[in-house]
Amino acid sequence: MLIYLALPPTDLTFYAFAAGLGFTWLATVPPTARLVGKLFGTRYLATLFGLTLLTHQIGAFFGAWLGGIALARGGNYLWMWYADAALAAAAALVNLPIREDRMVQPQVAATA
Repeated sequence: MLIYLALPPTDLTFYAFAAGLGFTWLATVPPTARLVGKLFGTRYLATLFGLTLLTHQIGAFFGAWLGGIALARGGNYLWMWYADAALAAAAALVNLPIREDRMVQPQVAATA
């Protein structure tokens, strides 16, 4: 985001940025599902991943709403882009402690 903001505002930079977002917009879904399943087991994967997507949608709502406020008050989206970059950096830092080596052992049903 910050590189895009630093580049000159041309059609090429816009389309390159849009293509980059378009090609990667679902890139985190499979690794996130795998990580949730690996950390908590597959028994509750649907529920936990559903909660993950719910919080994502709440964040999307606030991003759009606050973007509208930024546009109405400042006349452009510049501060929203900076907030997006700061939140992305904060998310990366929060996720650094996650270690994938912890794995929930599946429970095997006893057979009679």
